[in-house]
Amino acid sequence: MMKLMLLTGDPVFAKKAEDCGVDRIFIDLEYINKADRQKGRNTYITHNTIDDVLPMRKTLTKSELLVRVNPINPLSKAEIDAVCEAGADLIMLPMVYDSEDVKTFVKFVDGRAKCVPMIETTHAMARIDDILEVEGIDELYIGLNDLHIGLGLSFMFEILSGGLLDYMAEKIKAKNIPFGFGGMGKIGEGMLPADAILAEHFRIGSGSVILSRTFRNEVDAEGKPQLDLLKEIAKIRQKENEYANWSETDFENNRKIVKETVKKIVNGV
Repeated sequence: MMKLMLLTGDPVFAKKAEDCGVDRIFIDLEYINKADRQKGRNTYITHNTIDDVLPMRKTLTKSELLVRVNPINPLSKAEIDAVCEAGADLIMLPMVYDSEDVKTFVKFVDGRAKCVPMIETTHAMARIDDILEVEGIDELYIGLNDLHIGLGLSFMFEILSGGLLDYMAEKIKAKNIPFGFGGMGKIGEGMLPADAILAEHFRIGSGSVILSRTFRNEVDAEGKPQLDLLKEIAKIRQKENEYANWSETDFENNRKIVKETVKKIVNGV
């Protein structure tokens, strides 16, 4: 089953998400250069701080706590120390450029949490072989948003439809390192339907995905929740059960649909 990750700094919503079957609660501390990189794009930037980590740690009893720190910088060791002390189960490092970034990251974590470097720069994609040689990587995550910006593409799922994800996934799987990629909306929704994206996770061998902003804890004008999270998670699990019984032909047909849909989206941008 996929590790479903939900981005929130709200302990109350996080507890609800845990009870609904979300595997990992994701706190995002990254801010360095992030706004500039994603300026003018329809992205969701959080404003979490290190002070949000400990209350979340005290809230969760089943779900893992994942914290994304800032890219390697002069203050990285202090930030990683603080995140470890606050009880993170996994630490994610964004904007990796080379194996030295990963070596520094692993050294700073020093076994206190699982290390999850992100492949989301063109540099890291080109240097993936060297990165995969670094000891101490527990998982990898391929960030489609920043990577597609770096490649000058129009739509982040071009990385999936164009075969670049397959290229990276094969190298990662050869090292027996778990990995995930991108984000996914609610089943039945999206320009590129979430169903088709989830099937591609299964085909490629991905084991985790970030649930998109459509899973956020929004309310209507009367203060009533607009999201039935338990129902939406159940839909994902139902699809997973279906895909577990798919043939190679089924996955190849879905892959063709993804390629055709992405092409239409790109031509319409």
